[in-house]
Amino acid sequence: MLIHEGDIALVMGRSAVKCDGETCRWSKNNSGMVNVPYTISSDFSDAYVSIIQKAMQEFETLTCVRFVNRTTESDYVQMVVQSGCWSYVGKIGGGQQLSLVPECMTHGSVQHELNHALGFFHEQSRSDRDNYVTVLLDNVLLGTASNFQKYDSNNLGLEYDYSSVMHYGRFAFSKLNNLPTIVPKPDASINIGQRYGLSTLDIAKINKLYQCGLCRGLFSNSTGSIISSNYPNNYPKDTDCAWLIRIPSNQIFLQFSAFDVQASSDCVSDYLRIYDGPSRSSPLLLDRSCGAGQLPPMISTGTSMLIEFVSDNMIEATGFKASYSTVTCGALLTNPSGTISSPMYPANYPPSMDCTWAINAPPGFVVSLNITDFNVEFMSTCAFDYLLVFNGPQTTSPLIGRYCGKGVKVPSIRSTGSSLLLQFRSDSSIQLAGFFSKYAFGKFKKKHDVA
Repeated sequence: MLIHEGDIALVMGRSAVKCDGETCRWSKNNSGMVNVPYTISSDFSDAYVSIIQKAMQEFETLTCVRFVNRTTESDYVQMVVQSGCWSYVGKIGGGQQLSLVPECMTHGSVQHELNHALGFFHEQSRSDRDNYVTVLLDNVLLGTASNFQKYDSNNLGLEYDYSSVMHYGRFAFSKLNNLPTIVPKPDASINIGQRYGLSTLDIAKINKLYQCGLCRGLFSNSTGSIISSNYPNNYPKDTDCAWLIRIPSNQIFLQFSAFDVQASSDCVSDYLRIYDGPSRSSPLLLDRSCGAGQLPPMISTGTSMLIEFVSDNMIEATGFKASYSTVTCGALLTNPSGTISSPMYPANYPPSMDCTWAINAPPGFVVSLNITDFNVEFMSTCAFDYLLVFNGPQTTSPLIGRYCGKGVKVPSIRSTGSSLLLQFRSDSSIQLAGFFSKYAFGKFKKKHDVA
């Protein structure tokens, strides 16, 4: 078997870099889905099978591609353990092998090989690559210069993608580890060659090549904003949109600044739903929600969060606007009572913490918070390490207090609405034991109610 560009298996008689016409694409069924049958060798451990399945799952979330277990299909992908990681490009007919070994058994590397199987080549092979990168052949390992050829490629009318999971790294095939072989331009500091996962443009290219016609989005920066279509004007009818937030590490903190979705019984018409993970099979953070008003913030338990928005063909509204950031720890708390403490309490909290806890009670209830132990680095303005408590669900809600110091007695706190938001920050210097608190929900009492 011949291997080209490090991981592309060649088919005799076919161009090494062209996937021409429809013959090498997987076919679309009557429902508009592109099914790619596959088998997984029993040589893979359960842990590796899980990595493969999660990598495939993201294609299903964001594109019309569905990797499905092979039954009797004659054309399919055989995932095997051979020498190195490689794949054929596009559908070649019959059972085509795709090799994965432990050295490349990561989310992004698996997606890289799967994307080859869908018909995509390396990004730096594009016909227009010289406008975006410089290939330094003098730094390339002897005998491997052919891996840096460029070709008359189908670029799908989409821009060059430095962040593509299909891009070579800066030192690919280098004769010395510190000698770059690919340098971005005009800014040589741009990161290239990530294997964290499919990029936004990778998703756009799949959906365009296979004419998916889907409303999908991927957000992989540490902060970002998500809005419904046409906002602040009415969103379209018959919408089925999904946005995946996927960050390299930590957790996701999502806040809504506007929410107006057609109200219906049990939100059966138009609705927003949020999952604590990368797919619709992940646990729900927020079940169907509709109507108008303020939504509570959402905090993921991991590095991904999926937002789903659906509308019918009847009444529209203005939709929603949200923003997200990353936090190093925190949680969404909806149980009637519980505890919140700084990381590692009662041991000293770590440096450089940025934690957020959202306490959300049902309508008609308030939240009581009692901080029973508090030891945080003191500074007169509480600018180093501190705890913030907001009277509401947002960081724009009224600030109840900013607390720091050793042995501080923090007064009992009671929300005026149904939520409190806590944020704890620490810098890189002094660390202490932190804080411990208890919260509980209570019935809202009007002023004339008898205690």
